[in-house]
This record gives sequence, C-alpha cells and structure tokens, in this order.
Amino acid sequence: MPIGRPPAFPYREVRRGLLRRSAGYVLCCDEIPLPRLAERFGTPLYVYSASTIRERMACFQRAFRKAPHTVCYSVKANSNLAILRLLAGLGCGFDVVSGGELERVLRVDRHAARRVVFSGVGKTREEMVDALKAGILLFNVESESELWVLAECAARLRKTAPIAFRVNPDVSANTHPYISTGL
Repeated sequence: MPIGRPPAFPYREVRRGLLRRSAGYVLCCDEIPLPRLAERFGTPLYVYSASTIRERMACFQRAFRKAPHTVCYSVKANSNLAILRLLAGLGCGFDVVSGGELERVLRVDRHAARRVVFSGVGKTREEMVDALKAGILLFNVESESELWVLAECAARLRKTAPIAFRVNPDVSANTHPYISTGL
C-alpha cells in the first residue's frame, strides 16, 4: 500500500510564528524579538520555543490518550535544564543513558524518577544503585550480564528492579551495519 506524499511544510504558519508585523518584521520566538535576546545574552545563542514544546507534547498525549502510556524525552538529545524542567512540568517521562543524565532530571524535578527509563549498554553498578534508590520507572536491560549485575544491586538494596528487555526480532533493517540497533 503506497504511503503517499508527506504533507507540505507549513511555511506560512512558521513565518507567522517567527515574524511580527508590528515589530517591523523582526524575527521572534514566542513573541520575543530575537535581537533583544542577542543584546541581552550575546551570540551565538540557542533559543527554544516553549510554546512549540508544549504543543508537541500535547500532540503526543492526545495520540495515546486511550492507552496507558508515558512519553519519554531522550535526555541525550538536549539536557538543557530549562527544557527538562518544562517537560517535567508537562508530565513527560525521560529516557536516560547515564547517571549524569539521571542527576539532571532529578535536579529539575525530584519526583520525576518514577517517569525515568534507564537505557544504554554502559550502565555502571553505581549508576544502577543510584537509579534503584531514586525509584525509576524501569531499566531497559541490554544483555544477560547486565541483568545479573542489576539483580545483584537490587538484592543488596532489598529492592526489586523494574525491567524491560530489548528484543532482537531478527528482522533486517537494511541499513549500514554501523547504524543498526537491536542486533
């Protein structure tokens, strides 16, 4: 079955959100003129749209509203504390791959641990212990040896480690071997 053409990029909508006529067509983000931000903070400067993040999160939540779910933001994509704080306030979960990323999430919302999924192949014993103590949602277990180490850490803390397994369905993704995952 053909998928068809993707929808056209909404240039007019984007332009309306970025340019304000009343400001003489000044580039803006969330109604704030970017030249004003550049004057205040200097350049180069990264600026993120909180309203766009809220809209995208609401879109995900609507898409899955009929099923129990947790939308998890990959902290490795951008660990900016303001963005993490905004997402935590929206009830977003977090996918972390290190103790440092877990620490950043907990810094913005100490109750967010129950919405954290700890993924990645390089988890240390110390990171596992810290995550167990924090009460994360679950660990994505990547190997049998990791499972044994996690079980040992949990037993020492007299806790049960919540886990999920990454399964290799042995389906070829037809991609370059260097970027293939779940193999």
